[in-house]
Amino acid sequence: EVQLQASGGGLVQAGGSLRLSCAASGFTFGDYTIGWFRQAPGKEREGVSCIVRSDGSTDYADSVKGRFTISSDNTKNTVYLQMNSLEAEDTAVYYCAAARTSVVTLWALGYAYWGQGTQVTVSS
Repeated sequence: EVQLQASGGGLVQAGGSLRLSCAASGFTFGDYTIGWFRQAPGKEREGVSCIVRSDGSTDYADSVKGRFTISSDNTKNTVYLQMNSLEAEDTAVYYCAAARTSVVTLWALGYAYWGQGTQVTVSS
């Protein structure tokens, strides 16, 4: 059974940093992509970033390019999202998700497995 556990959210002032973690388990074969998504109140879920486990390919939403960095530690089956220069607009519940694919994608419907969310609040 695939399980994803997101953590690391919190309250931070604008301009500050947070690092989110996503611990994945249950992938016994094949390649997969881990994505980070976020959803703010009254808004649709938005793809933030993703990384392919096998080759480390990454993708980012335009809104976070240059500020967020995704990385993975395959020995720990954990994906990280380093978020710098945080803005009030980054406030949302952040989710990690997994897709059985070897390509980058920020299309939420392509992800079959979802973890619980972690709240990120940026005060201005």
